[in-house]
Amino acid sequence: MFSVFKARFIQGYRTGTFPDKAPQLPERFLGRPVVDQEKCRAEQERYIEICPAGAIAKCGKGIRLDLGKCIFCGKCREVCDGGIRFSKEHAVAAMKRESLFCDGSPYTPEPAENGEFKKFCGRSLKIRQVSAGGCAACELDFNVLNTLAWDMGRFGIQVVASPRHADCLLITGPVTRNMLLALQKTYEAVPKPSFIILCGACAISGGIYADSTETLGGADTLFKPDLYIPGCPPHPTMILEGLLRLMGRK
Repeated sequence: MFSVFKARFIQGYRTGTFPDKAPQLPERFLGRPVVDQEKCRAEQERYIEICPAGAIAKCGKGIRLDLGKCIFCGKCREVCDGGIRFSKEHAVAAMKRESLFCDGSPYTPEPAENGEFKKFCGRSLKIRQVSAGGCAACELDFNVLNTLAWDMGRFGIQVVASPRHADCLLITGPVTRNMLLALQKTYEAVPKPSFIILCGACAISGGIYADSTETLGGADTLFKPDLYIPGCPPHPTMILEGLLRLMGRK
């Protein structure tokens, strides 16, 4: 027993300081994209062609990047210097689908709009996670939030095994046809009012599997989401920041 206490004393406090302080992000971290329309103007077609996820499209006289489809591969940076660059902004989660579009307009993380969510889940959030055909990347980065380094339980956020104990569903994956029935049954089992969180490009738009005949192209067409967390996969900071903002804790 004393060896356990000794080890704990030597190791010290290991949980990160986010969100009280800025998160420590890796050097290669890619945050919210910044679009410079002037620099992109001459190479619009190349931007559209180079994106493997089809996240870049024309919008008026410029281009627009859809974070709901973006897999954060960074290939668009190769077209021209500074046309599209990735900032270190980790607050990429959105309450509305249209808020995921990047066209060079000034960006401010939007506050939670669902007052009912804050009323029911502002201090305690029970999540049932459903992998609807995901590759396990989003699932793993969400699971990281349960570790000592992140400890999302300190905010009252907990993953539950039964949908009957859940406040919301956190869906990952492009929703394969084989998972559709299970997903619908899980949603029906969650006590109402219930809420929906889409985590990752696949859950939002189908991601790189959007054109597959075996997927439904994400869960956005099946439910009315309360939170979109883009990424492939989203960094744990992105997920936790979005959850706390939805709860009204940020």
